Amino acid sequence: MNILGIIPARYASSRFPGKPLVDIGGKSMIQRVYEQAKKCTNLTEVIVATDDERIFDHVTGFGGVAVMTSADHQSGTDRCAEVATQHPQYEVIINIQGDEPYIDPEQITKLATCFNDAATQIATLIKKVQNEQELLNVNSPKVVINKLSEAVYFSRSPMPHIRGQEQQDWLKHFTYFKHIGIYGYRADILQQITKLPVSSLEKAESLEQLRWIENGYRIKVAETELETHAIDTPEDLEKLSII
Repeated sequence: MNILGIIPARYASSRFPGKPLVDIGGKSMIQRVYEQAKKCTNLTEVIVATDDERIFDHVTGFGGVAVMTSADHQSGTDRCAEVATQHPQYEVIINIQGDEPYIDPEQITKLATCFNDAATQIATLIKKVQNEQELLNVNSPKVVINKLSEAVYFSRSPMPHIRGQEQQDWLKHFTYFKHIGIYGYRADILQQITKLPVSSLEKAESLEQLRWIENGYRIKVAETELETHAIDTPEDLEKLSII
């Protein structure tokens, strides 16, 4: 199976401008993500997709592969879809977050293996919620899954509600999962979902994957015990240096 790993990277982040080029221990963040992704033997190729020439020049400068994409994309999914149209030989596209410099290649492998099942349209990773702080963190979406290991719903709120129990005791009565934000898509499905209009559930939760579910697409999930630290702000970078 030909699998293309795409790392969307844009310079104009409102919370951390120039984030992909920030130095982390002598290498840029985007270089570290790229090198980690290249370690995954399931990927046939890895490409950085950017709308900024500084990032493009930097990636090609360290020997990586980069392509320029439109500056009008609203999400990394849209940026991946543009690149995928230029590479029709790939059956599966994996969208790798550009702000996780120490992403474990095993996470990418686990996601890629979901597509050994021909019925898989979209895939992502989940991880068991460990404590109440994780459960209540609105920046860490939770996932409800069915018996087929498919996502039923994503929410920033704890789901399901455990009736008759105090919230601090919910983890004693149910296994909750949080979403690990890496996606894989069949190439044709990727093109379809990026043409869908923004949905009501997506607007409510500000989670694009709800658009796909609301329109009847199935999201396969694989459980992982691994989790890497995303860098969204300069403060996150400072925390990383402490860890």
